[in-house]
Amino acid sequence: MASNITWHPNLTHSERSELRKQKGVTVWLTGLSASGKSTIACALEQSILARGLNSYRLDGDNIRFGLNKDLGFSEADRNENIRRISEVAKLFTDSCCITLTSFISPYKQDRQLARELHEKDNLPFIEVYVDVPVEVAEQRDPKGLYKKAREGIIKEFTGISAPYEAPEKPEIHLKNYSGVSVEESAEKIIDYLIDNKYI
Repeated sequence: MASNITWHPNLTHSERSELRKQKGVTVWLTGLSASGKSTIACALEQSILARGLNSYRLDGDNIRFGLNKDLGFSEADRNENIRRISEVAKLFTDSCCITLTSFISPYKQDRQLARELHEKDNLPFIEVYVDVPVEVAEQRDPKGLYKKAREGIIKEFTGISAPYEAPEKPEIHLKNYSGVSVEESAEKIIDYLIDNKYI
């Protein structure tokens, strides 16, 4: 880290929240590829925006093709991918945005780092485990990634040739394989945000 940088005092989060009339919170959706994270996050974002609140969704489409386009899928690159996303999510949340992240984020240590970055600055962090068995995710396989992983075309694929470490105590646990609709899953998150006075 550069040593010739001076931190410039800013508005506090509570001051900004008072001016914006909105609280910031990071909602971190984690789960296997094809678990439904991004689909739920899209529905959630639309529901929040329809309430007149500011929300933004960070996912592979807008991160991997921009900020993190220099990263591959090795364990080290996955760690760095999540570290950068954690820092960006924290900034969005500090700005009083309801920040939605939908990333596999397979390693507990990386998700814990994301949580600690937020907690260090007294910013709320909600972990949502979008839970599906790998067999179900593999049957869905909308992008054909599991098939390619099974054929050895894709190396280090989470759930097949690389581990996924499931959350032990997520704030919200969505079992996204038992006939629950996308809207119902999004509503469960909305209810949690309302109950805990984030919105």
